[in-house]
Amino acid sequence: MKRQRWQRALGALFAGAAVCCFAGSQREALAAGVTLITHGLNGNVDGWITGMANQIPDYSRFFGTNFTCYEMYFYSNSGAYYLTSSRVSGSPPAAPESGEIIVKLDWRQLSDGNSYNTYQIAAAVVPALLDTNFISELGGHALAELPLHLVDHSRGGSLICEISRLLGTNGLWVDHITTLDPHPLNNDGFNLDFFLYSDVDAPARTYTSVLFHDNYWQDLSSPINGEPVSGAYVRKLTNLSGGYGGTGGSHSDVHLWYHGTIDWRTPTSDTEASITSSERTGWWVAYEQKGTNAGFEYGLIGGSDRLSSDRPLGVGNPAIRDGYNQWWDLGAGVASNRTTLTTNNGNWPNLIRLNRTATNQVVQGQSTPLRFYYQWARPSTNLASVNVYLDNDLNPLNTNQTLLAQFTLPGNGASSVSYLTTNITLSASNAAPGWHSLFATITAAGRTRYLYAPEWVQVIGASPTLRIAPLSSAQIRITVDGQAGQTIVLQYSTDLQNWLSLATNSLTTNSWLYTDTPPANPNQRFYRALLP
Repeated sequence: MKRQRWQRALGALFAGAAVCCFAGSQREALAAGVTLITHGLNGNVDGWITGMANQIPDYSRFFGTNFTCYEMYFYSNSGAYYLTSSRVSGSPPAAPESGEIIVKLDWRQLSDGNSYNTYQIAAAVVPALLDTNFISELGGHALAELPLHLVDHSRGGSLICEISRLLGTNGLWVDHITTLDPHPLNNDGFNLDFFLYSDVDAPARTYTSVLFHDNYWQDLSSPINGEPVSGAYVRKLTNLSGGYGGTGGSHSDVHLWYHGTIDWRTPTSDTEASITSSERTGWWVAYEQKGTNAGFEYGLIGGSDRLSSDRPLGVGNPAIRDGYNQWWDLGAGVASNRTTLTTNNGNWPNLIRLNRTATNQVVQGQSTPLRFYYQWARPSTNLASVNVYLDNDLNPLNTNQTLLAQFTLPGNGASSVSYLTTNITLSASNAAPGWHSLFATITAAGRTRYLYAPEWVQVIGASPTLRIAPLSSAQIRITVDGQAGQTIVLQYSTDLQNWLSLATNSLTTNSWLYTDTPPANPNQRFYRALLP
């Protein structure tokens, strides 16, 4: 999405004047994080998960075209299982302009329902997410440094909720979890599972360290069904005809429904089942616009309003903001819609929300307000460092960002979330004209987390001004006042409609002197300065 910007200064002969004209609209960041997708009972990542992962970079609101995709999987050695990873598509993580890392979590050898429960799987996955050496291509960074979106199906709902709990006990917030027909074995009331399976899984819960949770479930194929999860935006699916079909088909249709909110084509396939015009018409309500206004749009890539009070299924049904963390006042009100953590060791500092609170264009030399919410579960005697950057894309791991500001914040304990509003100056030395993203880092106890503001900023070069005076009877001296580093085009006109260029100059100081020799006895001669 391109934006045009131009500025001009206009002067009549022997008299200078300056005016500005701006064009543009708000732009939003639509990526910069880790999306982890996993399966359930006896599953793997070969089918629908790969289909979903491959479709995310083609989502209509995805920033750019490049991405990184890893597969995390278990291997056996001397009777024990270990977790490893490999990049299966995309570029190394420092390269993509989107900053997006997609992870397919495969625990197929451990998912039979009688060998390992989701408590155990989560306990193996979380250290890998926190480990700065788990993926060498990250160059000493951990996946958990970036905002996390955890997506599951079936038993996977139990797994990602337990992952979020363990991350929370380490002091680390999860931006978003999406449970697709969650079904913890032998827990949460699924009492018939014990006839076939011995594993007892972790419950599906929404913990106080989760910012947003959306939950999609059905009971059309009971007992092969999911459940609503308290604290989430709960969307029950009541029409899933077609799709996978057969016994338990509606259970799989839930992840196909979610796939359809990423891939808007008709027909389309997740590699295992298809969405045809029939499913497009019947599976989504009018508010959801055949899947284009539902599901995946509530992630950072989708960029839709998670604080919305809209109720897609109508009055008396859940509101979208029901899934937003209301344990603290983060913008959605205050309510007990989260499950408390038993402990929070404060190992990680967190930026929970970061927003640019103005939408205006910013002239170089002016400032823009930022507000961020943070939590670091340490006493106030401990200090965290916050850096704010201007970036040209959404990847904090490359080197094209510019530092704008630095300050320190005290720890605020495990029972508090704090916010701060500050003004960030965008000067000619650190903010070139054009569209830019803004992101911040918070660093404490040797650990860093990153977060982009969804609102971009359009920086406008300070308007050049003209000072015009006669140098002689035949010549005119024009002084162009601007800022060092600006490239300025000086033009003239005799009718204010047709303009011709006199000269172009890149300023090394704040002024540029130009001498014009107009033709003899002109009726009038106007001048203007443009920033191309």
